[in-house]
Amino acid sequence: MIPQEFIQSLLGRVDIVDVVDRYVKLKKAGANFSACCPFHNEKTPSFTVSPTKQFYHCFGCGAHGNAIGFLMEYSGLAYPEAIRSLAETVGMAVPETSSRPVHGASAPAPGLAARMMDALSYYRAELKKSKAAIEYLKGRGLSGEIAARYGLGYAPDGWQNLEEVFTDYGTASLKDTGLVIDSEPDDSHPERKSRRYDRFRNRVMFPILDARGNVIGFGGRVIGAGEPKYLNSPETPLFEKGRELYGLYQARRAIRDANQVIVVEGYMDVVALAQHGVENAVATLGTATTPVHVAKLLKLADNVVFCFDGDAAGRKAAWRALEVSLPVLSDGKVVSFLFLPPEDDPDTFVRRQGKEAFASALLAAKPLSQFLFSELAGHADMASEEGRARFLAEAKPLLAQIEAPALSAMLRRRLAEIAKLTPEEIDRLLPAPARESRSPRTPARVVRHAISAPDRQLLALLLARPGLVGSIPDEVLDGPGTDAGALRAAVEFFRQEPGRTLGQASAYFEGSEHQAAIVDALAEPLLKQAESPDFDYGSEANGLVEKMGEERRARRATELLRLMEAGEATPEQKAEFQAHHARLATAKSGNPAPEGRSKL
Repeated sequence: MIPQEFIQSLLGRVDIVDVVDRYVKLKKAGANFSACCPFHNEKTPSFTVSPTKQFYHCFGCGAHGNAIGFLMEYSGLAYPEAIRSLAETVGMAVPETSSRPVHGASAPAPGLAARMMDALSYYRAELKKSKAAIEYLKGRGLSGEIAARYGLGYAPDGWQNLEEVFTDYGTASLKDTGLVIDSEPDDSHPERKSRRYDRFRNRVMFPILDARGNVIGFGGRVIGAGEPKYLNSPETPLFEKGRELYGLYQARRAIRDANQVIVVEGYMDVVALAQHGVENAVATLGTATTPVHVAKLLKLADNVVFCFDGDAAGRKAAWRALEVSLPVLSDGKVVSFLFLPPEDDPDTFVRRQGKEAFASALLAAKPLSQFLFSELAGHADMASEEGRARFLAEAKPLLAQIEAPALSAMLRRRLAEIAKLTPEEIDRLLPAPARESRSPRTPARVVRHAISAPDRQLLALLLARPGLVGSIPDEVLDGPGTDAGALRAAVEFFRQEPGRTLGQASAYFEGSEHQAAIVDALAEPLLKQAESPDFDYGSEANGLVEKMGEERRARRATELLRLMEAGEATPEQKAEFQAHHARLATAKSGNPAPEGRSKL
């Protein structure tokens, strides 16, 4: 573990403008620097680097981060390697400490990210000891280099091997990693208490990494007989299957270079393809493709190829991928489908026929439009009017989801040809859907917050202008919810040391319980308005503080009213309630509050 104090000091020493400019030629653009984004294809620069925030952000694909994050995204470095690389440029030696407590000393439990890294180190060390696991991987054609690149490991047989890794093996907090399971108690035998044991046993382990190279989960492939063949980590605070893709961290550079990403179904498919030189493949994590998966991939490349088995299960998975792709498609993006022979999956195909044969197969992948219409036509009698009517009925809700104007128009024209109707007749039968005003570069995505809350907006302003911390009173930091908790943490962080930047804050909250709220705040639409030279950060922040104060007073008044109605209010609480109503009456009359009385 690299101490957080060192990371903060490092980010205070390096200049993100110099770091990015080594790889991407930047041009001065007002107070910031800009360039075409290195993480997706574009002709008009939307990638900006702020020297005051020490942060980069792309308004096209949403990529953002500090100097460490840029090196990880651009160069494919793991988090520790990116820190070491930066430290070398400014002549700083990187200290490291163990995340495990010293024997006999009391130490706080490490965070989830550190625990997962400890587990990975253990599994990798165990792989070196296991002849059976090594022979299994060799039998699948994998080299030691590829095994190391993907961090493969081995969970030995046995029920509680992780006890030697975690001194707090029996605590409730370890369960949040998903590495252990508590058995259900036996109600018929109360003496039989719940028992904790390792989730992964006798399995080759595939670590699942997030975009920054942090271990967030594992997939385990059983060696020999056993069910299930593949076992994944459960949903945890770090790991959400519907948002993550296996191998994406390792594949980013190859995806960018090829402008193409191949989506397969299994971990071994990804690793086997990489072994044979096809390095731009990723896999879903034991779940069906989601809109978030597709939106994420379309930000990275213009071409997405879903490569599934040619059997019924493979075609069903492909159809699901097609359905979730329709709403996030934009003109200029291509989604296609490659079906291998029924006896093959990508792993067996590339091992048997090689990289060239797989590349040739990719060229023959079916475009989404062809797959869509061939599947629908295959379920109807296209020789009869009734069959073509059924075909139209099934096509209608699918085409209605497409918001890419040019693609939608061409698919409707093709639909008319297949159904033997004129374009005008199609327009009458299938009215064009109303389009949302959305940038074509911004695909639809799952939005965590439908309405911007004041605490999230204030958090966004604080991250963009840390100097605002002095104008945020403690009284507004006691609100409920995730955003309020992150706001409190951010205020404490910036108060500790004046002059800290957004880049340092992003490193500090990496892997913490507040990371998701911080990321959401950085996507807050208010920050887009803040780009205007007329935007007044101070006035906007003061308005939000006042609004949050009003909400706080309203919550308190509701609580006091509840106590009074229940007959539980103390004389002090009754007096507080009366004072609250007096303030409301004063505010409505337009007269100022009595001298010395706090507005909050």
